[in-house]
Amino acid sequence: MNAGRADILIAGGGPAGLVAAAGFSAAGRSVVLLDPAPPITRGDAPGSDLRSTAFLQPARALFERIGLWPALAPHAVPLEALRIVDTVGTPPAPRDKRIFRSRGSGSAEPLGWNFLNWVIRRELLGWLERRGNVDLRFGTGFSGMIRRSDAVLVSLSDGSRIRARLVVGADGRDSPVREAAGIGVRTTRYGQKSLAFTATHEQPHGNVSTEIYHEGGPFTMVPLADVEGRPASAIVWMNPGRRAVELLEMTETAFNAAMEQRAAGLFRGLRLASGRALFPIISQRAERLTAARVALVAEAAHVLPPIGAQGLNTSLNDIAALLEATGRHPEDPGRPEALAAYEGARLRDIARRARAIDLFNRVTRSGRPALQALRLSGLRAAHDIAPLRRALIRVGMGPG
Repeated sequence: MNAGRADILIAGGGPAGLVAAAGFSAAGRSVVLLDPAPPITRGDAPGSDLRSTAFLQPARALFERIGLWPALAPHAVPLEALRIVDTVGTPPAPRDKRIFRSRGSGSAEPLGWNFLNWVIRRELLGWLERRGNVDLRFGTGFSGMIRRSDAVLVSLSDGSRIRARLVVGADGRDSPVREAAGIGVRTTRYGQKSLAFTATHEQPHGNVSTEIYHEGGPFTMVPLADVEGRPASAIVWMNPGRRAVELLEMTETAFNAAMEQRAAGLFRGLRLASGRALFPIISQRAERLTAARVALVAEAAHVLPPIGAQGLNTSLNDIAALLEATGRHPEDPGRPEALAAYEGARLRDIARRARAIDLFNRVTRSGRPALQALRLSGLRAAHDIAPLRRALIRVGMGPG
């Protein structure tokens, strides 16, 4: 069987894979994108991704360079500030809070813009379908590859083959591309799970994201557009695994009561407005980001706990760096020099973020009084010491 040809083959049709396909398409590359699952582009469909993503300022800059922002902007809810509330006791009661704003740290822009993940996928897919240099193959997976000095011959699950100059693994934490490239991973398991869902509430959120800390993990509320005339937020609620499963299996009435209690009185009238999805919390890093004519991005390269909007934003930093590195070699995006430049740009930043979020998660989920005291003093220092506050906001936005 003759093989088709493409400059770039991307395995993985999640938000990161779709953005990578858009970036390479905008750069004039021919792209084939694979995913064994059909895309889910409705919030009420089985298996829909009910999480939300707050895209930070560097993500918007990437979207504008590619030409994606006009498609995404109508669905964006700006995040004007991040409110962090420290709570203790049962039921949780606030003992202190701080508000972080980018406008007070030398920026005229909001901290970021929030989207529901299934909406992101729908809009990215629509944009890509209008491109003439992107071949979308949903329902077809990656089966294996033979790497040669000038190209990679990729076998697909439908029996066809593609000859590509570069293979990009954006195929998740159990990445078949990573495994085929012989790249190992290091995984940390916390015994936690997160619930993701949408809820409505009585008070307007004022475009402020709220993270409420208590033992077990944060309860994070990120602003959304109103749902049926009521203020709404996308919520990620982290808990020890057993408690998370209990919450998942509760009746809606019992869950609403538990949710309002966990919100520590800050939001009244919390009501579930979507299904509930459960996700394990792990930290995982690939030992390398590249192999011959292969680059890993997003969860194929790193998985981070859902804290501080670092997950998909770190993935988009990968994609921006890969586009820049391959852009210096228009004749061959899979050249060793391009892959070395990409790995050099990202490996250290990923390791630092993973270590910081690992430490932050261990401190914020602890019920030990000493660590709860450390959590409170750390919050106060991070906000009240102005140079530290500005530095943390800059670092949180992205590398450099």
